Amino acid sequence: MTVIKENWIFAETELQKINPVTYQLITKMNQISHDPVVVVLIEGQADKLENQLSEYGPDKIMTIKDDALVNGDDLEITNALNNLIKLKGTPNTFIFPATVVGRSIAPRLQARLRAGLTADCLDLKFEDDLLIQTKPSYGDNIMCEIIIPDHRPQMATARPNVFSAEKYDNPELTIEDITNLDWQKDSNLEIKTQVLPPKTSDDIATAKRIVALGRGDKTDPGIKTAQQLAQKLHANVGVTRPLTDLDNFTIDDQIGQSGQTVAPELLLNLGISGAVQYTAGIANAKVVVSANTDSKAQIFKYSDYYFVGNAQEFAKALEANL
Repeated sequence: MTVIKENWIFAETELQKINPVTYQLITKMNQISHDPVVVVLIEGQADKLENQLSEYGPDKIMTIKDDALVNGDDLEITNALNNLIKLKGTPNTFIFPATVVGRSIAPRLQARLRAGLTADCLDLKFEDDLLIQTKPSYGDNIMCEIIIPDHRPQMATARPNVFSAEKYDNPELTIEDITNLDWQKDSNLEIKTQVLPPKTSDDIATAKRIVALGRGDKTDPGIKTAQQLAQKLHANVGVTRPLTDLDNFTIDDQIGQSGQTVAPELLLNLGISGAVQYTAGIANAKVVVSANTDSKAQIFKYSDYYFVGNAQEFAKALEANL
């Protein structure tokens, strides 16, 4: 196995657009890496997504030009990435976004490479060539540092919105098109494709304002009040894990360790206690306002402003004054 002094990032795309988390990962790796930062991009023959990526200053973009692979399933993309490593060599690290796509492809590739993988990282740093991967321990308020000393690539998925994205001019950027990469078509599954509507800034992960509901305000009147308040604030409604069991919400609306990491300008928490599984997803919120009947609620430690009392009454009063 030939290990090359490069740190790779998988560029996630959706409907011919780069997922913003890719820019965040490029910026972070530019800050911490002393080896070349390489972005691996899959796009169609006629696409030019490299232009968008180049604004964030990677050292190199490896573009797999393949119309069929753009619409490939996760197993087919895994096959292609595995063959790319056989062709180009094993990078020191390979970082994926901790999205639905990244969480599916990364462990499949890890199993083929017999490498190590740390999921849902909140921070990354290097000590020489060793990647220090930081993530919270499940169910406890402790941050763990994990290393993969003996196998390459060192693989990780990193949560969206934990790093900022900054444009950077790199005049030494090189772009390499790969047009003859072999990959095995997945013949074991019948894949039925569904065209989803494009994401907008209203998605919970990129929303500027969020009204978040917890177990303490999960009644029908509480949900209705939160939705009315969100409408006036031009905000999204997010929830903690227990509320995803309701018909009103799905996993896409969930904030926290097993849901979405958010970084809104305003986050309004209603009836949320502040368990670590939730607070792991709100670290980059700029202004946090919380309402809870428990004067000792953990969420108040993460809040800029808080109200001790009934969250629904607080939301109604706020909505009436907007």
